[in-house]
Amino acid sequence: MAKSKLAPPASRAESGSPGAGWSQGILRILDRRSGWLAVLFVAIATARIAAVYPVYNHTIDEPAHIACGMEWLDKGTYRLEDQHPPLSRVATALGPRLAGAHAWGRNTIYNEGAAILYDGRFEAGRYQQLLSLARTGILPFFWLACGAVFWWTWRGVGSVEAVCAVLLLSLTPPVLAHAGLATTDMAVTAGVAATVFSLQFWLKAPDWRSALLLAAAVAIAVLSKFSSLVFLPAFAAAFIALLWSGGERPRFHWPSLGLAALAGALLIWGGYRFSFGPGPWGFPVPAPELFSGIHTVREHNRMGHPSYLFGELNQTGWGHYYLVVLAVKTPLPLLALAAYGAWLAWQRRVTAGIAALALIAGVLAVATFSSINIGVRHILPVYLGFSVLGALALTELLRSRLDWAGGALMLLLAAGGATAHPDYLPYFNVLAGGEPEKILADSDLDWGQDMNRLAGRLHELGAQQVAFNPFISAHLERVHGFPRIVPSDPFNPEPGWNAISITAWKVARMGLGNDFAKTPLWPDRFQPSERVGQGVFLYYFPPRLFTQQPR
Repeated sequence: MAKSKLAPPASRAESGSPGAGWSQGILRILDRRSGWLAVLFVAIATARIAAVYPVYNHTIDEPAHIACGMEWLDKGTYRLEDQHPPLSRVATALGPRLAGAHAWGRNTIYNEGAAILYDGRFEAGRYQQLLSLARTGILPFFWLACGAVFWWTWRGVGSVEAVCAVLLLSLTPPVLAHAGLATTDMAVTAGVAATVFSLQFWLKAPDWRSALLLAAAVAIAVLSKFSSLVFLPAFAAAFIALLWSGGERPRFHWPSLGLAALAGALLIWGGYRFSFGPGPWGFPVPAPELFSGIHTVREHNRMGHPSYLFGELNQTGWGHYYLVVLAVKTPLPLLALAAYGAWLAWQRRVTAGIAALALIAGVLAVATFSSINIGVRHILPVYLGFSVLGALALTELLRSRLDWAGGALMLLLAAGGATAHPDYLPYFNVLAGGEPEKILADSDLDWGQDMNRLAGRLHELGAQQVAFNPFISAHLERVHGFPRIVPSDPFNPEPGWNAISITAWKVARMGLGNDFAKTPLWPDRFQPSERVGQGVFLYYFPPRLFTQQPR
């Protein structure tokens, strides 16, 4: 592969570029202390992630992942649910298991996961301990993603760009959000990052060491989420095509590639405990849960999933959904830097940047045809590419007379993330306006994470009862401090306090049937008294003035 046409960062920093003295000083520090600064930025991000643990109760999907991981650890099987591979799930269950939690044998993965988190003790402290331990299991994947981005950029461009790429990734709210939840999205992002780096490394030095590194990276990605099975080939195809279009002719070393394929297959099989049994086609196969899970995902995509965009509901999604998601969920300074970095990478044929472009193109090309449109988390690996491209742009600006623009964009990015704390999950940029629920819902805004806040607010108000239909499996009264909860009628509010989760309001109405999907519900007719957190609206209807609407 051709070497980057950008000069080494040290030589540029010392060559008397036209940038101001302050920016040259920063560049020299970044160059000389790149490794330590990258560790510092990751440590700061880790502290920010962990600070959110006690703020959010478990989201709707976290108990399901913990339950499946606990089955793998506690029973040595993987049968509860096969739609996701076991690696990140085992990581989320390991901490609770070491703390004494165990499987309970409940009837659904959501109830089973809730039983594990509440551990039969129904103590708020015990619940928070187990939830924090489960979320801590995802931190190593965040660290791996940052490390892979650092080495990917360092080997392809230089130390300054590498530390800037880590900084940009560590400041991105959607990344911080999903690095702090016991789910699969950060894990697959880490696996994809490692694979992108490993593929570039293997193309430059195709030997048994680089082949085994590539095998391990691919195995991490595949064992984290099945979307990697389409993301990685799409990236590889786009990467090779972009290299060829620029006149580069990467050579494939087939023996080492065969070694990588064999080692990767063994690692993936090991992730399923080397199981062997009937597959979806009826005959015995290694890791039958793997093939069954792939079949389940394909069926899920064929059937679609309730999706919401700009006030519309759809079972099979929209081709432009993820472009809208990126436009409103990504900090605008990062979008600007990534766009400039894309131009630089293409014009100067920067291999690391070309890989970033290929990753973004591959992920978005796959996502365009997906019928499951439920959040930026499904395309989280895109931010790896944004960070690398943004780093190319940032360092170029700092070395030019536009260094003030680079400094301003970084200040805006850092300030935007700081003001969003701790709400990285429902983060939206200014393009979304003050009512992001008119654009998106679900895991982009309300994933059931604000139950602790709602309980606290109801306590402050002295509420003795609330009409509310929670959509997470939780002991809200017994553990989280809710007053008495009564069922809420979708079409008429109750006297007194009423609460509505945005996702339940905007998306779950599809569960009422086709006749009701577009029928006005009572939250469509009334203005809320206040917003609790970002995902819940609270209403009060005085009983003496309350007139029940005809049912």
